Amino acid sequence: MLSRLVLTDFRNHADLTLTPGPGFVVLTGENGAGKTNILEAVSLLAPGRGLRRAALGEMARQGGAGGFGVAATLFPERATVFPSRLREGSGEGTTYVLASGVEESAPLPRPLPQAEGELEEVRLGDAPAAGEVDVATGTLASAPERRIVRIQGATTIANALAEWLTILWLTPAMDRLFVAPAGERRGFLDRLTLALAPAHAHHAARYDAAMRARNRLLADDGRPDGDWLSALEAQMAEHGAAVDAARRETVALLGTKLAHQDDGPFPRAGLTLEGWNGDTTRLQADLAQGRARDAAAGRTLVGPHRVDLAVTHLDKARAASLASTGEQKALLLGIVLAHAELVAERTGQSPVLLLDEVAAHLDPARRAALFERLSGRGQVWMTGTEDALFDAIDSGATRIAVGHISH
Repeated sequence: MLSRLVLTDFRNHADLTLTPGPGFVVLTGENGAGKTNILEAVSLLAPGRGLRRAALGEMARQGGAGGFGVAATLFPERATVFPSRLREGSGEGTTYVLASGVEESAPLPRPLPQAEGELEEVRLGDAPAAGEVDVATGTLASAPERRIVRIQGATTIANALAEWLTILWLTPAMDRLFVAPAGERRGFLDRLTLALAPAHAHHAARYDAAMRARNRLLADDGRPDGDWLSALEAQMAEHGAAVDAARRETVALLGTKLAHQDDGPFPRAGLTLEGWNGDTTRLQADLAQGRARDAAAGRTLVGPHRVDLAVTHLDKARAASLASTGEQKALLLGIVLAHAELVAERTGQSPVLLLDEVAAHLDPARRAALFERLSGRGQVWMTGTEDALFDAIDSGATRIAVGHISH
């Protein structure tokens, strides 16, 4: 869970600090107050482009310094979280702030270099409390499309965030996921998979990089280097096998959990993978044999990037894409809730859930059932325009009126 969140020049928030508690975090305010912007900031503490999938340059506040910062203190539910990632240092803890507002805390393995206009030492202080982890991400005005990620003061890659925090979200833009292009469902599946297999982000990124390089080679007018193509296809086969195996395990585990759930307000979904046969043992050979075909098509036509997540309404035995709009929303919410429970069971730590305007689109019975099911199951951030939507949530929730805290 997040015990502290600091936004600097992010979207409409110039300088915002929140100290959410465990359980429900309810953000209310008028449309345009910046509620979803806060959820987007939290989503950036996971690998990927966040819940809006926006370009980094779009996230910096208009009229600000040009960069932005999102910093958080994580307080794990279990005593130890990936201690191998903790960086030990000596001497006093030093807190640094990027000019864009990304706060970083020590102990640091060595002093950070001073770069005019980019890094400034602001105070000395103690290291984070035992068990707490400081993470931050953002950009500098001098490089608005280059993402910076730091964990415990040490610069790292964005994919490393998956080892510290699992974040899942539902937004109104996802309501039509089951009738959207297959790529949208693959992205959704990959977020589910990442929560159970943090290495999935690495393998997916390496596979995509090798595939893009292969496509560029095949698009060259001259004869491409066969050895180079073979090397790239070997990388695709290696990382593609890992990607496919992790996805299929996630679908199997989640499908079993959904199938064994009792009837309730959220219909049970059936999950399968379609669109590619999943024969990773032959992937390298298939790629080599399909070079001419892929060159003519301008893209790679076999591999795990061709997979689609097929969802069915189990109780009605029909594709989710044929269900009503209300049923599709309920199916999707049921999948996310079951997956959150699966993650908690398998890892010992509940994911952080970001539910944007979900309560407003549920009837009172389903809304009450949602709150009851989520109670005591980790940190859940929810947004809405009316306080009354959340009356059924217990008094221990963190309630924040967003229009009153943004500067």
